[in-house]
Amino acid sequence: MFVPPNFTVALLMVIASAICWGSWANTYKGTRNFRFELFYWDYAIGIFVIPVILASTLGSLGHDSSSFLANVHSADSSAIVYALIGGIIFNVANLLLVAAIEMAGLAVAFPISIGIALVVGVVLSYALQPKGNPILLALGVLGAVAAVIMDGKAYATLRSAARAVSRKSITVSIVSGVLMGSFPPFVTRAFTAPHPLGPYGVAVYFTHGAFLCCFVVNIYFMKHPLVGEPVKFSQYFRASRRDHLLGILGGFIWGTGTVFNFVAASFTGVAISYAIGQSAPMVAALWGIFVWKEFAGAGSRAKIYLLLMFAFYIVAIVLVSGAYTSAS
Repeated sequence: MFVPPNFTVALLMVIASAICWGSWANTYKGTRNFRFELFYWDYAIGIFVIPVILASTLGSLGHDSSSFLANVHSADSSAIVYALIGGIIFNVANLLLVAAIEMAGLAVAFPISIGIALVVGVVLSYALQPKGNPILLALGVLGAVAAVIMDGKAYATLRSAARAVSRKSITVSIVSGVLMGSFPPFVTRAFTAPHPLGPYGVAVYFTHGAFLCCFVVNIYFMKHPLVGEPVKFSQYFRASRRDHLLGILGGFIWGTGTVFNFVAASFTGVAISYAIGQSAPMVAALWGIFVWKEFAGAGSRAKIYLLLMFAFYIVAIVLVSGAYTSAS
């Protein structure tokens, strides 16, 4: 099984996970009139398939007792259940996040939701697995909170740029963030059980839980959507091949980032890996600003707030990275 040999490799894997987590939503933005509830079926397939592929390759190197299949056979059933529950919670949060992106835009929904998730996830994960310098970790979390506030300020300026502002979209983003921050403790439990799952096993069962959850939660959102009219399964089959491929690609991108983050967490601890990985809003905001032009027409104040958001996120990443090295 491949695991990071040192902190530098683990940090690179976490940065790669942040890029993946901050980029997958572009595949949805690239679809053509494809409702997110329908897009999500392809996305869910993608996030389940890619961890299985990576577990069967990187996770099975050496074929020793730590390899993927051997680890799954020896792991406690409680560890598997924790990973499944984590995936279910993530899936609900992510469905809400996609809805928030539809309502508020990529550069807005991501920082609010994921910024809140960072705070909740790091605090709960550290309580279960206290790994790293708590002071630096707390300062890093505060930096992320400041970044979320700056993004909210930038969003407020869009009112003068003829952009509709919806309390509902902000509420959905916040609820998504709270739920998104609630799944890392279950991942931590899966890692710290008496006979724990390894990172590849956690990733596979986590995404399996997310996929199975779709048959309840996503069907509910199809009948009671947060945006637009109800949709039927027949509409899914009328979508273009391009839209289906984009959905699967989005799942592949997110799933790859998740595997990398969990593998890095086996070295650094979940709180630190999750905290650095949740710098994804910087990546998402860059896509939203420069590719999707979500802040087109906004004034100089919005640009200042966005620059401050980036600065605070960078400070947060540096502090959280220092939390590990100073405690080593």
